[in-house]
Amino acid sequence: MLKKRSDPIPEAQTLKLLEERLRWLSAWTIHNANHLRDSTDGLKVGGHQASCASMTAIMAALYFHALGPNDKVAVKPHAGPVLHAIHYLLGTQTREQLEAFRGFGGAQSYPSRTKDRIPVDFSTGSVGLGVAVTAFASLVQDYLVFHDMMDKADAGRMVALMGDAELDEGNIYECLIEASKHDIRNCWWIVDYNRQSLDATTADRMFSRFDEIFASCGWRVVTLKYGRLMEAAFKEEGGAELKAWIDGAANADYAALTYLGGAAWRERLLKDAPATKKLLEARDDDALAALMTNLGGHDLEALVEAFDGAADDVPTLFIAYTIKGFGLPFAGHKDNHSGLMNPSQMHALRETMGIAEGEEWEPWAGLGGNSAEAVRACVSQSPIARARRKPPWNVAEVPAIVPPPGDEQSTQAAFGKILLDISRAGGALADRIVTTSPDVTVSTNLGPWVNQRGLFRRAELADIFAAAKIPSPQKWGGHKAGQHMELGIAENNLFLMLAALGLAGELFGERLFPIGTVYDPFIARGLDALNYACYQDARFMLVATPSGVTLGPEGGAHQSINPPLIALGQPGLRHYEPAFVDELALLMEEGFRIMQAEDGESLYYRLTTRSIAQVERRDESWKEGAVAGGYWLREPSPGAEAAIVYAGAVAPEALAAWEALQDDVPGLGLLAITSPDLLHRGWSMRRSARWSGTGVAPSHVEQLLAPLSGDAGLVTIIDGSPAALSWIGSVAGHRVSPLGIDRFGQTGSLDDLYRYYRLDVDAIVEAAAELFLD
Repeated sequence: MLKKRSDPIPEAQTLKLLEERLRWLSAWTIHNANHLRDSTDGLKVGGHQASCASMTAIMAALYFHALGPNDKVAVKPHAGPVLHAIHYLLGTQTREQLEAFRGFGGAQSYPSRTKDRIPVDFSTGSVGLGVAVTAFASLVQDYLVFHDMMDKADAGRMVALMGDAELDEGNIYECLIEASKHDIRNCWWIVDYNRQSLDATTADRMFSRFDEIFASCGWRVVTLKYGRLMEAAFKEEGGAELKAWIDGAANADYAALTYLGGAAWRERLLKDAPATKKLLEARDDDALAALMTNLGGHDLEALVEAFDGAADDVPTLFIAYTIKGFGLPFAGHKDNHSGLMNPSQMHALRETMGIAEGEEWEPWAGLGGNSAEAVRACVSQSPIARARRKPPWNVAEVPAIVPPPGDEQSTQAAFGKILLDISRAGGALADRIVTTSPDVTVSTNLGPWVNQRGLFRRAELADIFAAAKIPSPQKWGGHKAGQHMELGIAENNLFLMLAALGLAGELFGERLFPIGTVYDPFIARGLDALNYACYQDARFMLVATPSGVTLGPEGGAHQSINPPLIALGQPGLRHYEPAFVDELALLMEEGFRIMQAEDGESLYYRLTTRSIAQVERRDESWKEGAVAGGYWLREPSPGAEAAIVYAGAVAPEALAAWEALQDDVPGLGLLAITSPDLLHRGWSMRRSARWSGTGVAPSHVEQLLAPLSGDAGLVTIIDGSPAALSWIGSVAGHRVSPLGIDRFGQTGSLDDLYRYYRLDVDAIVEAAAELFLD
């Protein structure tokens, strides 16, 4: 039971009481979910009591001492319950939410910006990504400061809390390299170095490597290995031998001895380091166990001193040695990652905390007198309790985007021209656009924009080629006012950069319009990070080009098949695949509005390098349908028996086939699909409304297909997986002949490839003949 004090409590002792409170509340929240709450399905709810316990001291020192009001934190996923406990003490989390932890509508398993009711800076849970995004958020903060959108005095520190097993994640090192290129500042990564992963203890030989890797990238590395008890013991007789044994101990040995306790520590040390005998004799088994587990990551004084010592803007890696399950009965056990205390163990822990039965949820149960008063004061005066409210987001007026002139154009080239026109026109939209690309800026037609707006660099970067008068269409000067973030060849970094830029409003109160370009087939390389960005409700515009086998000479490695299917299954990402330049202009204009709408989302445009003849429009009636996902380029007759349905680059073949068939198939329609994704969403919503009882009007795709006969046939064609469009036959039970790409591409001319993969006019006509003329 904790001693009650009548004299003032020093900060370290107050933080110690808070650390114990966080350990208790996080453990109790998980225990309640697994042992006390009714279960209807009999499944283990889970939670990570051991992973929480190794973090409580770090988070107590961070949240109640070190954090400033503008600092942002990505919390280690498995320490989510500790974050909820912190907000419970702050009064920003409810008991009802904690009691519903991992239940429907309750506190989330891992911190979530969009699902949790507490303030969450960065969603975490996709291991490693919550770490890397903080580096890009730091870069975004610098961008806002240098563009006079944010006062430097309001700049905060971007902090990531991670388990040491997360250091195995490759995306962390991709991010580290990129961060070094951009000279990031104001970033802390704090490693809970408990030396245990999900399955086992971590490799011993990696410890010194982390120092070397981070130091070589310009980071300061601070190692917190020894607590104050250890440091005092090192000064005793035999202390040097004790320190040498600790430094040489294998991770597995240290964990096993921690679990076995004081007697095991004594036996092992007497055997391996007999010179420690007098030091050991001065302590009973409990005191010896407390000494050997007094690592730096559990020592509040050591943590406070380390955090205070890194008050500048140098990026810093803290390696805090900890015990997984610290203070819990399975501390150190190799299987404790998903372990749960049983009711008897939980009862014993409650007894040691001095908490009466029935008072488990009381924030200050077991405390009294000056202890409770000091703890309350520490919480109420903490920087995060006084965190500044974010100002309202800016809303930028979106001007009409005029399609670039030209009888024949590709959507990729038109995209570059549209951005250039926006840049020249200026205004709020142009000034808040930030472009980024993983070393494909020129080949995705961002070059003219960068010529106009420049690269973003903290320090001036001269264009050496221009200064030397070497002719080049790319005039890339780097400066603080630049609006393009050039990245290395790492698509994962691209999506994390877009995530950070797309959260600028939420994090810093200033909206940006991020546009990222990438080769369409390489979306899959960063798919985890793309999903993570959407999960956080970051808003950005992804422009992927070139697409499909239409990029003939590049071959299979640079030709895309399944990205439209990725878009169909990705929440928070709207896919558009315009064929014509006026469609692209309209859909980009719509995209800038969607990005800043309260219920908006991110955009994905699948473009092409193929230059095609533009169509003449009789009027603007097509626009509403194009925004909604599709429109009739050639209207079918009422009760028509057939239609050709296409998306994207194959528009010329679809149109030519329609012209070839119109005399043989009376009333033939030609349906332009600008968004398979939107059409599928609307149809799915309509179907699910039948079961929810909510009234939903017929979806857009149902309305589009309504003029056709019930037994009509459809030929669908896309330069991508045929499944992206073939589902349309299910809407009204129409027969479908799907054309598309379901094999790896090859090099070759467009004529050869379209003929081989059955994307040409003959293929469409033959498919139509099978459906309509037999």
